[in-house]
Amino acid sequence: MDKMMFHPLQSKAVINPKVRPLKQQIQNNHKFATHLQTALQPNGKLVVSKHAQERIQQRGIHINEAHWKQIADKVLEARQKGVNESLVLLKNAALIVSAKNNTVITAMDREEARTQIFTNINGTILLDQ
Repeated sequence: MDKMMFHPLQSKAVINPKVRPLKQQIQNNHKFATHLQTALQPNGKLVVSKHAQERIQQRGIHINEAHWKQIADKVLEARQKGVNESLVLLKNAALIVSAKNNTVITAMDREEARTQIFTNINGTILLDQ
């Protein structure tokens, strides 16, 4: 036991994998989530909740197909910018829209909207045409 023998172990080189910064990973996940949500919506059209449909009929609000398309496009744009709940102001109506779910939650005419306080809204779309 006077002689010690040293046998070095051979190991493979460790290669550090390329790690993307967390901010970039979050942005990529957000983009994916937005595209997935858009793909799940029927043709990018807005869904009008039963409550909103009743309010539109009760209040005699008329929105033509071209305006619905314009609203849907703007809601999509708002969602891509991170908006979850939006107030959409038209010439004759105000709509509360869940951009996250692509759903019109409620509707009122502009006169009624004038006296309201809107909460839990993090975006506004103005379409006064």
